[in-house]
Amino acid sequence: MAQEKASVQFVKGAAILGAAGLVSKLLGAVYRIPYQNIAGDIGLYVYMQVYPLYTTLLILATAGFPIAISKIISERIAVGDAAGARKAFRVANMMLVILGLVFFLFLYGGASLIARAMGDEHLASPLQAVAWSLLLVPMVAILRGYFQGHQNMMPTGVSQVIEQLVRVIFILVAAWWAMSVYQDAYLAGTGAVFAAFPGAVAAILVLLWYWRKSKQSHVLAGSEAPAASQSTWSNRQVLRSLLFYALPICLGALVLPLIPLVDSMTVVNMLQWSGIDEDAAKLVKGAFDRSQPLIQFGTFFATSLSLALVPAISEAAAQRQHRVIAGRSEVAIRLTFLLGLPASVGLALLAEPINVMLYGDDKGTQALAIQAFTILFATLSIASAGILQGLGRVMRPARNLFIGVLFKLILNLVLVPFWGISGAALATVISYLVAMGLNVLGVQKYTGARIGLKRIAWRPFLSVVAMGIVVLIVEWGMLFLLQGAITSNRLLYTLVGLVSVGAGGVVYLIALLKTGGLTREDIRFLPKGERIASLLARMKLLRT
Repeated sequence: MAQEKASVQFVKGAAILGAAGLVSKLLGAVYRIPYQNIAGDIGLYVYMQVYPLYTTLLILATAGFPIAISKIISERIAVGDAAGARKAFRVANMMLVILGLVFFLFLYGGASLIARAMGDEHLASPLQAVAWSLLLVPMVAILRGYFQGHQNMMPTGVSQVIEQLVRVIFILVAAWWAMSVYQDAYLAGTGAVFAAFPGAVAAILVLLWYWRKSKQSHVLAGSEAPAASQSTWSNRQVLRSLLFYALPICLGALVLPLIPLVDSMTVVNMLQWSGIDEDAAKLVKGAFDRSQPLIQFGTFFATSLSLALVPAISEAAAQRQHRVIAGRSEVAIRLTFLLGLPASVGLALLAEPINVMLYGDDKGTQALAIQAFTILFATLSIASAGILQGLGRVMRPARNLFIGVLFKLILNLVLVPFWGISGAALATVISYLVAMGLNVLGVQKYTGARIGLKRIAWRPFLSVVAMGIVVLIVEWGMLFLLQGAITSNRLLYTLVGLVSVGAGGVVYLIALLKTGGLTREDIRFLPKGERIASLLARMKLLRT
């Protein structure tokens, strides 16, 4: 009974963290569009130059520590070692505070040097502004680790959502104020990156509220521990255990912000090296960064699927159900491909109307069309990484993505001077293609799953061709009919984009069902899948 209760608690906790993570990612993807509308391409450029470096330092300082702290605390409590739990909490506290202080001093003190390395000395103030949050995030990581160690995931989930919500509101208000009062895009960017500080304050307040509310806080305060309780652990042993758990997670998470960080360090410099003046290079880089929220939004499903895959594959692996692992892996890759392919092709075909609809003009459209294919390869990379992580191969996806980052760096240096931001976009696509290919080879090796191009891609490819033809006909037809009737260019392209996306989506779904690219077994994986499959069968859309 106790084991069953613990299992239910684990599943519930994982669901809370998964839902909170997805809401946070969705907020993080969407806000950049209104922010660009307020602060312009220069404001977006400032934000995207600074934030990847901050994210990298943040991951180094905190990424694996909440999990490491939670694991150690839960282990100590399970064996009745309350003193060991308290000692682990204290050591982690001191270690993360020191790390946060070191990275704050590095970023704040080295801001001018880093800004010059990025090719823009005016970035020193935004870099110093974002550094302040590095003093607070260790406390957030420690408190989240404490609650997770007591199998209470709600404080972590709620604090993540509140932190992101406060940050997004602060970003938009600060950008509006800076542009309304001073017309200063750099000030807007400084406010946007500083938003991490009030976000961290909000997270700490939420976590402290849960701390005060929680009866379990007495364990670490010492009121429930026996007076004679003494832990046999030394501080060095606790530190070694923390690093053992935290470092692999930090290294795995560290790779994700490295691709945008490569762009921060190379694109503007390479553009200037090719003969473009500094101001023009900044505008071009800002236009290039427009694709980021669209790519994030496009990979949203893959992130959700990955969160579900890890425990599903882990469960099958623990029970040595090799055929189940192979079957689930094949379905995951195929479903990801089914969604990633039309998202990439659709965005590539509708790059101009979507660009104008969201950002007001068509700057960077060619780079956006090229970078659209990042969605396909990134979604497949995320899904295959989830499979490998479920099998316990945690470092392999990180290694593969790091290889992709090396490709990105080399290709940026080679392509940007000749093709500008289109070269940078192509470098991004190739880097994710490399990482995805290595991940899929790993999945085939460790699961025995059959992931052939003909098996996975043929029917979706036929369906996406039909979708593409309809999308182009609708787009050109609407532009021909409405161009004279609607005077607002943005309104015109908004109507064209929305109708074309809707028509393409309907055609792609029908084509998938008719060709057998989407089967009843696939639909069963969706919520209320059986009911949906029965309805489609009655409408004679689903092949039996």
